[in-house]
Amino acid sequence: MNHNILLPQLSVKAQNGAVVSIDKYASQVGVNILKQGGNAIDAAVATAFALAVTHPFAGNLGGGGFMLIRLASGETVGIDFRETAPALATPDMFLKPDGSVDYDLSNLGYLVAAVPGTVKGLETAWQHYGSLPWATLLQPAINLAQQGIYLNTYDAASLLKHRQDLARFPETVKTFFKPDGITYGPQDLLIQPDLANTLQIIAEQGAQGFYTGELADKLVADIQANGGILQKADLQAYEAKIREPIKGNFAGYEILGMPLPSSGGIVVQEMLNVLQYLGLDTAKPYNPQSLHLLIETMRYAFLDRTTYLGDQDWVAVPVAKLLSETHAANIAAKINPACTTPSVLLTENVLVQNENMETTHFSVIDKAGNMVSVTVTLEEAFGSKAVVKDLGFLLNCEMHDFNINPRQTNFQGITPNNPNGIAPHKRMLSSMTPTLVLKAGKPFLITGSPGGRTILNTVLQIILSTTFYKLPLRQALDLPRISHHWMPDVVYVEKGRWETATTQALQAKGHTITEVDFLGDAHSILINPETGWYEAEADDRRAGWAEGY
Repeated sequence: MNHNILLPQLSVKAQNGAVVSIDKYASQVGVNILKQGGNAIDAAVATAFALAVTHPFAGNLGGGGFMLIRLASGETVGIDFRETAPALATPDMFLKPDGSVDYDLSNLGYLVAAVPGTVKGLETAWQHYGSLPWATLLQPAINLAQQGIYLNTYDAASLLKHRQDLARFPETVKTFFKPDGITYGPQDLLIQPDLANTLQIIAEQGAQGFYTGELADKLVADIQANGGILQKADLQAYEAKIREPIKGNFAGYEILGMPLPSSGGIVVQEMLNVLQYLGLDTAKPYNPQSLHLLIETMRYAFLDRTTYLGDQDWVAVPVAKLLSETHAANIAAKINPACTTPSVLLTENVLVQNENMETTHFSVIDKAGNMVSVTVTLEEAFGSKAVVKDLGFLLNCEMHDFNINPRQTNFQGITPNNPNGIAPHKRMLSSMTPTLVLKAGKPFLITGSPGGRTILNTVLQIILSTTFYKLPLRQALDLPRISHHWMPDVVYVEKGRWETATTQALQAKGHTITEVDFLGDAHSILINPETGWYEAEADDRRAGWAEGY
């Protein structure tokens, strides 16, 4: 085997095009498409399909995501291919008779699977903005599935970590376990013939083959045979949405974010708006005082996220208010520079919901300067853990990204409004935050990250580091990160990356510190304003590969 596949390539400088993702195979697929004359959208589509083969942890056919595009012409667009709830979904579908949540049903198997959006979303992007033939974009993924891959170290370790849940599903065992009952490792060749056949049908028939044809019949039959509620009509009705990006400004840069049902564009811009009022120290990036102000900004913005945000096609969301300068100034005025304000004192009638960390992000730019930022997910690692019979791909477990307990009371004992509650055909709120940054109207930064609710704060810190603090992208990615989500009222810090004096200074201001292994995995590209070179940088927190030419 080629052991180099296991070693990350973190940094590349290129003039003609670049792709940076978690996976060597996928990044090389994207750049090869650029070399064939494809544009950044072509490369993004091919990269996403490749990740469905090489990164089953989060790359997918059975999940969804968001794609943010800024064309060299100046046109900007968001492609929303977030999953939707099946028509038979109900607010209490994961509750036991006693009113408690059945966490087995809401995490594993077939009931928790929402209508997949990835195939339709990628086709929609290609139909509007692609240039090469559709089948050309899928062929690399087909080849990888047919000929086999060596999983990178992170994916192999993840299979091993989740083997107990994966082993509950025979089709998953058939796909990811060897005959001796052990999951595939980095030294093993993983061949996926069922997935190759599925990709071949999509290459020949387009998304229609996935949502209305033989693949749809098999998908629905398997889900319904195992207690799920997805119907063929759900697949036939699914549409990817073309949406207007969230646009804002910060420190002389233009920020482009994804709109609802991604919470990322709104919340990140809201936080940037607040920070402009707080007088961060430009000379000492992320000193304890600046970190305190950053944490308090996160606290208030995440309270707004939980209070107001949901699928805007279903619930009224005061977007203009949340992004207004008045709102930012009001929040800034509430922040005490000397000490924290405990979240429990911000007595809003809202529910708190956790999100899982298992997503993946990649960034693409072509020679013309077309920019693409893509984040995709199955929700948890390997989604619901169930591979669809004979089709070779994993189902998402996205239904539990809704607030799945409509009877839950908050810390005041109140059952509050639930803007992210389950409803048929509704899209669940997401933290995926693909982001683009422009300087003087020209491309500057492509970024995004996995990490559940931590995604927004990872992206925020990368924007701050590269714009306000003017740090090189490599340094911006390597800096330690923090995250706060209003509730629980703790500050997550990366273990072993922060100086003890810094965390002690935060504790002295009233913050509760919780250590985690890492926050985010932000594969990004910075376009150097002076040289015009593309500086593609892979985050090293999980795995990564920067490729360019």
